[in-house]
Amino acid sequence: MNKLVKFGLLGAGAVLGVAVAGAAYLVATFNPNDYKTQIIQSVKEVRQRTLHLDGDIKLSFFPNIGANLGKVSLSEFNSDQQFAAVDAARVSLALMPLLSKRIVVNEVLVSGLTANLIRYKDGTTNIDDLLGRDEKPKDDKQPVVFDIASVAIEKTRLTYRDEGTGAQYAVHDLNLNTGRIASGVPGKINLSVGVQCNQPKLDIAAQLATTLTFDLEKQQYQLAGMDLQVNGAMLDISSLKLKASGDAGANPTKQEFNVNKFKLNAAGLKGRDAFEANLDAPALSLTRDKFSGRELTLNAKLGEMVAALSLSELSGNAQSFKVRALTLDLDVKQAEQAFKVKLASPLSGNFAAGQFSLNNLTLGVNAAGDKLPNKSVSSEMKGRVQLDAKKQSVQADLAGGLLQSQIKAKVGVNGFSNPAINFDVDVDKFDADLYLPKKTETKAGQPEQPLDLSALRTLNLDGSLRVGLLKVANIKASNVRLDVKAHKGLLVVSPLSANLYQGSMNGFLSVNAANSTNIVINHIFSGISVAALTRDAAGFDTLEGRGNVAMNLAMQGRTVSAMKESLNGSLSLNLADGAIKGINIAKQMRDAQAMMGKTQIQTANQSEKTDFSELKASFKVAGGVAHNDDLLLKSPLLRLNGAGDVDVGQSSMNYLARATLARTLEGQGGRENVGGITVPVRISGPFSDLKYTLDFGAMVSEVARQKVDAKKEEVKTRLKDQLQNSLKGLFR
Repeated sequence: MNKLVKFGLLGAGAVLGVAVAGAAYLVATFNPNDYKTQIIQSVKEVRQRTLHLDGDIKLSFFPNIGANLGKVSLSEFNSDQQFAAVDAARVSLALMPLLSKRIVVNEVLVSGLTANLIRYKDGTTNIDDLLGRDEKPKDDKQPVVFDIASVAIEKTRLTYRDEGTGAQYAVHDLNLNTGRIASGVPGKINLSVGVQCNQPKLDIAAQLATTLTFDLEKQQYQLAGMDLQVNGAMLDISSLKLKASGDAGANPTKQEFNVNKFKLNAAGLKGRDAFEANLDAPALSLTRDKFSGRELTLNAKLGEMVAALSLSELSGNAQSFKVRALTLDLDVKQAEQAFKVKLASPLSGNFAAGQFSLNNLTLGVNAAGDKLPNKSVSSEMKGRVQLDAKKQSVQADLAGGLLQSQIKAKVGVNGFSNPAINFDVDVDKFDADLYLPKKTETKAGQPEQPLDLSALRTLNLDGSLRVGLLKVANIKASNVRLDVKAHKGLLVVSPLSANLYQGSMNGFLSVNAANSTNIVINHIFSGISVAALTRDAAGFDTLEGRGNVAMNLAMQGRTVSAMKESLNGSLSLNLADGAIKGINIAKQMRDAQAMMGKTQIQTANQSEKTDFSELKASFKVAGGVAHNDDLLLKSPLLRLNGAGDVDVGQSSMNYLARATLARTLEGQGGRENVGGITVPVRISGPFSDLKYTLDFGAMVSEVARQKVDAKKEEVKTRLKDQLQNSLKGLFR
């Protein structure tokens, strides 16, 4: 046996010696550069491309079989234009493993590689002839064994252009250095590369350091100690900085993927705001049938907004998934106020059906700012939200505190590109004035800001709102009920009903913002206190009384002033037991004889008023001016009729009333007998500074007329008596 082994070793040594000697002889006598012309000609004939071999070709046979190439370039198909080039390349194979039919690559070195890939409009590429698509692959059952001692690729540039879409991509400054690459052997990898493209916009430089372990037979791959860094610009993000670290594994055959201790940090400038984002995944796994993970957290900051998202105990498969707890924290800080939003709920969904549910949702909002009520607002609502992505539908059923109100709301959204919104909302109380912007006076010479109702043009809304107590524009109401429909710029509120100011209101409101802004108001107020309503609504404190008011008005314009000046329609009122504030006509008549022949002008005095038991009037409104000619006021002391205009557009009035006084003014502190006398009273000027003019000169004429009439009666009576006496004498 020992001799057999001995002779075997000697035979092997002899064979090896002969092989080495033959290789040495071949190296000494064979020069591959002598065959450059034949190689170039062969490529030209077979591939219709021009090959340039500008550098030397060197071969080695021991201890490794290898080839060194100098500068090489290859043209486009049937063209002299360069397709690809390389400054230097070297590949060597270990000799001894070849004897056992194993391929062990000792070294791969490529330097200065450039290549240009083009996809033409017809779908073909400039490498179709090199791919050999018509050739049938050979059935080689011999497994490929990868065992590469090292790979070095440096100064590489690759470009791709799609003439159909206009997309352009470029990989530049590609440098790759590896340790040993073999099945089951951890190998170090260091990669640096620059990437540019125009669709989407991208210009980044990346560096990757990791350890790769793979098993080709089992189709398993592992990346350990991964360290990825990216810098550059992407989309509208400038100064992008991205770092990623962790371990990852994959099995493409079984469609398995897992991540451990993965962390991602990103920062950059997006528009005017800087952003930061951090993603942590302690353990996530994905297989063909299911996926699971302990926790996934995302922290992000964009400008003054900070967000934190957490998913705990994630599990599911290709059909459905569950998340035991989803939490989202949002913190926004602005110059005048700050917001904190917290959302928490289990999450479940079905990918195939496109359905997702938040069945136990808690939504909390905390806001702070000097302009908020009490400088802070806290809200918390609970309920559920259902999303159907295929039907493009969202349904929400929520209840709890919102702003300073308690509400119950059902809201539905159908269609995401042009959403149709339906709602049914109950609110216990709401003060809208706490959240509306304060009124600012327009400075002289400064144009009035137009109303922006453009949002109505895309609003598709249908719903009902009920409010127990409501305050808006300083008007207070209770038991408010309104149904709203909005479509293609037309908003209709009908019915619109409420209890307010000791009475009630019923009517409708429409706003048409499709082209210009047109508003129609049709309301009937029953049994209301007019003084309280006008005082709260317009700061107009001139009329008292309780009764009915009906209005049917239309207006249009881009500003409030333009709308007031375009006001058209009708208005009527029927009041009882009230007063006109600012003047006491009866009191003014106490010294009527002393004022006869004179005209008295006075401003409104809110401490004085003219009482009435009944007041009726109707107005026709055109061009912002309300005209009345049937005013009737009754009281125990006077009767008042009148006609005139109320200019709503200019907030002024010009009205002439005629007051007929009672027989005596004793009830007003006077004893003069001026009963039956009519006094003209003109009311004019802006609402804020009304002037009352009493024309006592007209009163003198009236007194004279009454004296003449009295004298006529006296003469008539005297003549009648004389006639009777004459007749008596005649018959005697």
